[in-house]
Amino acid sequence: MQELAVPMAWPSMKSIPFEFLMVDGTEVKKQGEGGKSEGLMSLRLACAAEKPGNPFKRIGFWVDQDWVAIRKDLEQRLDYGRLRMLIADGELSIPVALLTDRMELQRCVWHGIRDFHFILYQDKIKGAEQTPLCEMMKTNPLFRLQRKTLETPSEADEAKVRTLMEKIERSFEELLIALPMEKYPKTRGYVTNFMSAGLTFLRYWLDHHEWLPFTTNGAESGFSRIVNRIKRVGRRWGDRGLANWLMLAVRKIFDPAEWESLWRQYFQLHRSLLLQAFHVDYRWIL
Repeated sequence: MQELAVPMAWPSMKSIPFEFLMVDGTEVKKQGEGGKSEGLMSLRLACAAEKPGNPFKRIGFWVDQDWVAIRKDLEQRLDYGRLRMLIADGELSIPVALLTDRMELQRCVWHGIRDFHFILYQDKIKGAEQTPLCEMMKTNPLFRLQRKTLETPSEADEAKVRTLMEKIERSFEELLIALPMEKYPKTRGYVTNFMSAGLTFLRYWLDHHEWLPFTTNGAESGFSRIVNRIKRVGRRWGDRGLANWLMLAVRKIFDPAEWESLWRQYFQLHRSLLLQAFHVDYRWIL
């Protein structure tokens, strides 16, 4: 496994006119003897697209690297100054490390409502006391939007989009009235910031009549497959072993062509290795 799990050599992409950057991160648990926790290891993924509507291409995957180091890597391999939109979840270190003066931030709408419970908990609002505030958050039209139902409106439909945006903003303003600063300092700050960064895709449409992604679901779907495998494959992971396994998993899940290439290289180095397949068949004789 150590020989196969070489770090992925991401190529230079400076010639590709990427303008939209989507990033996501997650944590996986390291476990020792008896399943004892030995801390966390970070996984980071970045994708980029040239234009709205274009598919996002994977441009990097990192194990145990912070966003500052990832920014340096991307600056070496991309025309980073050309990027004008960052799509990310609510992790505070992401915009701090990755945003430039030319870029705007689109916060993942799905994370916006999911993290609301946690922010209320930070303000010591628990259990049933959260319920009315969470219901107010859920009734916001923003969180009922689905990309598949958003047909690209014509310029004649601009009034409808403006009306939708006004309803969304009004819903947030009503929620802020229910969140006085003296009792909900963290939650009020969270909602205020999300009102701005969560509606970037609507403002972009009003300027360009093109829809941007408003969630990071595209990046997260692959992560869930990796994390589920880690939880099931074994319970004892050291730093190096977990990193090696992740390198293999990423290739297997995200890039089957590179996975096949690695196997071919391995067989060339170890020509004495012989694989044999056999088939077993049986039937009941009564």
